[in-house]
Amino acid sequence: MDDAVVALTAESVAKSYSRRRPPALSGLDLTIPKGSITALVGPNGAGKSTLMKAWMGFERPSRGRVTVAGVDPFRSRQAAIARVGYIPQSTALYRALSVDDHVELVRTFRPAMDMGLARRRLDDLGIPLTAPAAHLSIGQQAQVSLALVLASRAEILLLDEPLAALDPLARREFLYVLVDGVRSAGATAVLTSHVVTDVEQACDRLVILGAGRKLLDEDVATSMATHRIAAGALPSDAPGTVIASFLGLGEILTLVDVQPDAGDHPALRRATFEELMLGYLAAGRTGLAQRLAGGKGLS
Repeated sequence: MDDAVVALTAESVAKSYSRRRPPALSGLDLTIPKGSITALVGPNGAGKSTLMKAWMGFERPSRGRVTVAGVDPFRSRQAAIARVGYIPQSTALYRALSVDDHVELVRTFRPAMDMGLARRRLDDLGIPLTAPAAHLSIGQQAQVSLALVLASRAEILLLDEPLAALDPLARREFLYVLVDGVRSAGATAVLTSHVVTDVEQACDRLVILGAGRKLLDEDVATSMATHRIAAGALPSDAPGTVIASFLGLGEILTLVDVQPDAGDHPALRRATFEELMLGYLAAGRTGLAQRLAGGKGLS
């Protein structure tokens, strides 16, 4: 892919923390295009946070390299960080400072900060600028962090499980502001989340990791068009490549990757977005559904 349209890369990236533990990342190759909102999905231990931290320059790969807008964050840290806005799972606000104090503080580090934009977004959300951070709800703190990141005019937003502690309404409001801000600024965002509806609502690309490896890397529209579900036994004449079996409601489901021109098969139906994600997550591990599908029971 042309560097002019690439926001983030990982080139043969591996990361190990201990000889006694499996590697967090194992030779990962990944390209995130500019202007996309990408969901980075995987079970705990899949390597999502490790990859995010590598792009931020917090975790140096054991092998391979990462780039941020063409910049290596370990060779030119300031140049890379200047292009990135980062929101971790735990909101990093100073409890004693007011919301407006945070707006002023960010401007000292980001001269291009649009203070008016930050204040307008916060006002739209009903968050008082005079309120101390300690008096805000978890959802309000997340929205303050997002408003600051969007107003900083960062080219690339990295959001590592920012929605984990939010209730459904707060998550929806957060995602609405995120998508609106990214689209209007022509920015790029990578979002990690375990909540299927979050990913389906906000993202146009889907990257699924399992055991430190890439299992899927496609735009959402393509994935939805090329995956089918079989309930029960998969017929021998079914087209496509089996991804994995997983537990549905009272039955075993099998996710199959088919060619766009494969046509219909009576035993296959289109996968829902949730089934697409569950199938690839199941592919990253050997679980109950695989044992049942193999006729080995629960032993």
